[in-house]
Amino acid sequence: MSPAPEQRRRALLSVSNKHGLVEFARELVKLSFEILSTGGTAKTLREAGIDVLDVSAVTGFPEIMDGRVKTLHPAVHGGLLARAGIDDQVLAEHGIGQIDLLAVNLYPFEATTAAADCTLDRAIENIDIGGPAMLRAAAKNHERLFVVVDPDDYGRVIAALASNDDTGLRQQLAVKVFAHTAQYDAAISGYLHKQYSPKELFPETLVLGWRRTQELRYGENPHQQAAVYRHGDAAPGTITGARQLQGKPLSFNNIADADAALQCVKSFEATACVIVKHANPCGVALAASPLEAYEAAYRTDPTSAFGGIIAFNRALDEATAAAIVAQQLVDVIVAPEVEAGARALLNKKKNTRVLETGSTDAMAGQRTLAWDLRTVEGGLLVQDRDTGTLADVEALVATKREPSPVELKDLRFAWTVAKYVKSNAIVYARNCQTLGVGAGQMSRVVSARIAAMKAADEGLELRGAVMASDAFFPFRDSIDTAAGNGITAVIHPGGSMRDQEVIDAANEHDLAMILTHMRHFRH
Repeated sequence: MSPAPEQRRRALLSVSNKHGLVEFARELVKLSFEILSTGGTAKTLREAGIDVLDVSAVTGFPEIMDGRVKTLHPAVHGGLLARAGIDDQVLAEHGIGQIDLLAVNLYPFEATTAAADCTLDRAIENIDIGGPAMLRAAAKNHERLFVVVDPDDYGRVIAALASNDDTGLRQQLAVKVFAHTAQYDAAISGYLHKQYSPKELFPETLVLGWRRTQELRYGENPHQQAAVYRHGDAAPGTITGARQLQGKPLSFNNIADADAALQCVKSFEATACVIVKHANPCGVALAASPLEAYEAAYRTDPTSAFGGIIAFNRALDEATAAAIVAQQLVDVIVAPEVEAGARALLNKKKNTRVLETGSTDAMAGQRTLAWDLRTVEGGLLVQDRDTGTLADVEALVATKREPSPVELKDLRFAWTVAKYVKSNAIVYARNCQTLGVGAGQMSRVVSARIAAMKAADEGLELRGAVMASDAFFPFRDSIDTAAGNGITAVIHPGGSMRDQEVIDAANEHDLAMILTHMRHFRH
């Protein structure tokens, strides 16, 4: 009696993302694989002329419940989990053929829930069950078989199979699978928490799913290693979703500073320019055009602007690019769009990184993650983002004199800028242009003095300007300092035990003072 013929190697393909599927299957057939498939994947392959064996023919059971149940069967999971040389008898006893390669990608849950018209029912129907189960089974048994979750890996798998050299690849793909399914579960958990516990901002168990998009040359300092991870899909109006048009790869500090600049400039509806150095705005201005906004922001502190980050909330035009090239060394320029003339000019500055973030409309209020995360040793601090504005509070005039309409406009501007300055933060401004910024000091009055010193260094007159503070004044000394420099109006949260002393000081100097009852610490 002749021995039974060996079973052809089998590949089970069941994918929602059909990119590269047909080409992958054709290469597998050339390598003598039998193709098993389900539903839409089988239909796509047959239409391309590829022979396909339905999974239902292997399980002896049809797809049921509108496709909800099709691969949850011992003939599938036994074929995936069978260990070479250990489970051969079990396979033979039950007539199960082993599966040597699995390619699955999951129902597009994140894309589905990102749609504005997504309903809870639609979201739940896009929770994949059989896919993750098969992926995890195959990844667990990676010593024997290949498991592919990313179409970008098809080529690597074919090359390894063709050369009979898969050194390390099966292990790498298994790790990728478990990370992928963990991220998938995190997305589902996060979405359902919002649906079922909308008043509970922070879940009892915080599950985060992040995807590495880039390894950096080094971290904050050259002896530190670093990488970039992105939450969800690349979103317009973000640094992680931006398109780099030119320049060297972004560094850790470039990305951190560019994000600080972009967050600040996105907070203004009017045409704005923000220049950041070491995560602090050193110049901010609103104007009728990007060029005017840039020139005004640059005048605040040209010394600090050297080697800084410039962000705009309008398209960067040729005239503005020419002004930047003519007078400033800049590490990164960020704008929603960079016009062709500007690109041609900036291309002469090969080391300048230029980022295009997407449309202005998409930038307005765009938040891809509602939380602000910060690590501490052994833990994670989580808070919702500081999106508070003056529209959210009942600000009141605390002094005898009310601010004039011009002062009020400048106070609003300065208060917005102060939100993005490291505490203790003091901002002097006039005509919606910063004149001096004091940041990151242990004493608020020192920040007030530094801001005045910076204005004096650049020959900027403070008389008639306004002052914003991110938190209350603990003593009257900052008010006396501001008044001595010609400041006429002040905005701060209030809430100090010495509020009345501070208000009395403002009245003595005939300053107008607004209390916002909202603090903007930024550490």
